[in-house]
Amino acid sequence: MTALAVTRATLARMLRDRTALFFMVLLPVAIIVVIGVTVSGFDQFRIGLVPAARSGPVAQELTSELREAPGLRARTYATEDDARTALRRAELDAVVVVPDGLDTDVRDGRTVTVRVLVEPSGSAGHSAVTSVSAVVADHAAGIQAARFAGDVTGGSFDDNLALARGAERAAAPIAVRAETVNGQSDFLPLGYSYSTPTMLVLFVFINALAGGAAIVQTRRTGVYARALAAMVGARTLVFGETVAYLLLAVLQSLLIVGIGALAFDVAWGDPLAAGVLVAVWALVGTGAGVLAGALFRTPEQVHAAGPALGIGLGMLGGCMWPLALVPDWLRTVGHAVPQAWAVDAWTTLLSRDGDVTAILRELTVLAAFAAVLLTVASLSLRRRLVTGSRG
Repeated sequence: MTALAVTRATLARMLRDRTALFFMVLLPVAIIVVIGVTVSGFDQFRIGLVPAARSGPVAQELTSELREAPGLRARTYATEDDARTALRRAELDAVVVVPDGLDTDVRDGRTVTVRVLVEPSGSAGHSAVTSVSAVVADHAAGIQAARFAGDVTGGSFDDNLALARGAERAAAPIAVRAETVNGQSDFLPLGYSYSTPTMLVLFVFINALAGGAAIVQTRRTGVYARALAAMVGARTLVFGETVAYLLLAVLQSLLIVGIGALAFDVAWGDPLAAGVLVAVWALVGTGAGVLAGALFRTPEQVHAAGPALGIGLGMLGGCMWPLALVPDWLRTVGHAVPQAWAVDAWTTLLSRDGDVTAILRELTVLAAFAAVLLTVASLSLRRRLVTGSRG
């Protein structure tokens, strides 16, 4: 039996284990999807939109622009009372009421006021007013251009408004970009783009530890002993098991990356750097999982200690909150575990547009963690197999 055959047998055994599949695939995916749905629209203001009862082309255009504004998440209400109720229940940050006589007032040259309702104590509501005001001001600019065209060339208001809108679409927009000189972000992006990389770091490690229970079970049932009796070398068994767990860690990582990119539009940064980081972290998780399988005596011990250890190290390493927010001494202690270096690498990739060179130090430290864990795990498991211990 070759190491590849051992790998195939281990993968087949793991794929047939429904409990293992649940914890390795379904549970992480379910949690990540729930987080993604929860934080979707995290960077948008929730507004209630009350359209004008007598809606003309101008009012319809304003309503459409408010619905499509990237910083707003609009929900339409039939009456102002319904929108006010939702605002009081904290379901909305603000309510925008489009005036009924908007088209008539605009054509007659009268000033029009668009009311925005907010709760007095809601800070998000006052911030939402700024975003709504920007949309209304942009809409009003086209109306002002149409009036100016009417004063100069004559013609109907509707024709002049269409001409102004056409010129606006044809003209290249002026973009404003804010850039901090010599500045670096110590945080991952907000919303799902923060959760996904840290969940990858957390779950790959936790599930690798939990996977060690299968190695313990295989030891206790005497499968390794029978393989050794069939003249399969201990090194071959260790190498085959290690490759199997590495493939499972990589598969889980790719699943998380794919769900984040396809379902929630998470940008993973430089593809080469992200791929190398995923591979190195999979090696770290594999070393931890195989070591757990070699050291623990029963599967129950692995199931009890593995998740607790993984969550504890994840908290210490910044998977739950940025280490930039904690005291210096705690940040130093946190970098004693590999999770902190992995999160630092993702921060560099996603917040600073880094490449492989930019995360070379983090990759080196993670590779050292992986080398130590894999070496100790291989020696420990081989010793277990050679001595014939099932406990």
